[in-house]
Amino acid sequence: MIESISAITLATHDMPRSVRFYEALGFKRLYGGGEAAFTSFEAGKGYLNIIAQPAEREWRWWGRAIFYVSDVDALYRRALDAGLRPEAPPRDAEWGERYFHLTDPDGHELSFARPLKSAISV
Repeated sequence: MIESISAITLATHDMPRSVRFYEALGFKRLYGGGEAAFTSFEAGKGYLNIIAQPAEREWRWWGRAIFYVSDVDALYRRALDAGLRPEAPPRDAEWGERYFHLTDPDGHELSFARPLKSAISV
């Protein structure tokens, strides 16, 4: 039986840029860094990993990683203060979450969300 997701690993052609991006959002780096081939960040009880790939390796849209955060609006403001460009301001969704989307420098789509108090737990 599947219990949880341990980690998400995303590819990058530019590790220093990727590390700066995720640190600007407040991800805590556990391993690696700008000069490493592999970097790992804490993401709640799981991990967000970044792996360097050669320039000839290409990828297309793959989906979206969704991170639950304690305060969607505060993280949105933090992203703006860091010069990042979220897709749109946070909003309340009909499925019971407040969220906003942001694309990282390598084209990976991220969503930062929080269940609405009125939403039913899944």
